[in-house]
Amino acid sequence: MSAVFTSLPRPDRHGDVSASAADPSFIHPAAANAPVLPEAEYALEPYTAAPVERALPLAQRLRENVVLRRGAILAALALLWEALARWTDNDLLLPTFSATAIAFAEGVASGELLEKAGISLGLLLRGYVLGIAAAFALTALAATTRLGRDLLSTLTAMFNPLPAIALLPLALLWFGLGSQSLLFVLVHAVLWPLALAAHAGFQNVPEVLRMAGRNYGLSGLRLVLHILIPAALPAILSGLRIAWAFAWRTLIAAELVFGATSGQGGLGWYVFQNRNELYTDRVFAGLACVIVIGLVIENLVFATLERVTVRRWGVQR
Repeated sequence: MSAVFTSLPRPDRHGDVSASAADPSFIHPAAANAPVLPEAEYALEPYTAAPVERALPLAQRLRENVVLRRGAILAALALLWEALARWTDNDLLLPTFSATAIAFAEGVASGELLEKAGISLGLLLRGYVLGIAAAFALTALAATTRLGRDLLSTLTAMFNPLPAIALLPLALLWFGLGSQSLLFVLVHAVLWPLALAAHAGFQNVPEVLRMAGRNYGLSGLRLVLHILIPAALPAILSGLRIAWAFAWRTLIAAELVFGATSGQGGLGWYVFQNRNELYTDRVFAGLACVIVIGLVIENLVFATLERVTVRRWGVQR
């Protein structure tokens, strides 16, 4: 391989630099007479020697189907339940899966189970929204001020380990026999885990994004809304999931007590009332309704929210 340097003087065979070589405009004859190859484009024939896309085997397609995998797990659990109930042979202690399914269908057909589920979901939605608003207000204050960070760390250390159901006697004393008592314990169940998750997500936001927001003149609440929340959305979604689970089980447990004292309630009261009347199949039907609602919220609401946000943006796998 050879190269031509036209900007440097070239000594001759005696070691002297010739005038032509010292001239910057001098071009070596080999470089001047080099042939110029014309550009050419070649059309490639389509590749037909082997199929470009190959269909996966049926067994592999079935293994990679998420719905089928989860359905198989549920079917296996139902068969195990049925076998264990038939082996126990005591419908009062453990009814069969088929008897529970019949009781569930009868409760849905009569409207009683749907009515109780609607009462529970209405209370849950109100408490969940109030808890989210309080958590984001506290977290936004912690993300913008030092006093807010100290306040959040102190309050979460105090109240996060406290079970929400333990506050129900005080709630009944302060707010009486009404929905306000349940809303109080629901806000407590949602507030602290969501605030902790959101604050941890804010702390993990890269400093480059914060500086970019400040360069655009963002500060305070605008910085939180436009920079911190989108960047910390995976942690926030995880906190929303945890807060939902805490609120749902707190509500069912609270309704067991609240329904027993006021004579009304949602799914928790439905379970409690049928337990007193020894309708164990209806008790399991109420618990199955709680599980079904949890599965629907998880797979339709949160999974869809993740798919259209963090997974679509490439933030989370």
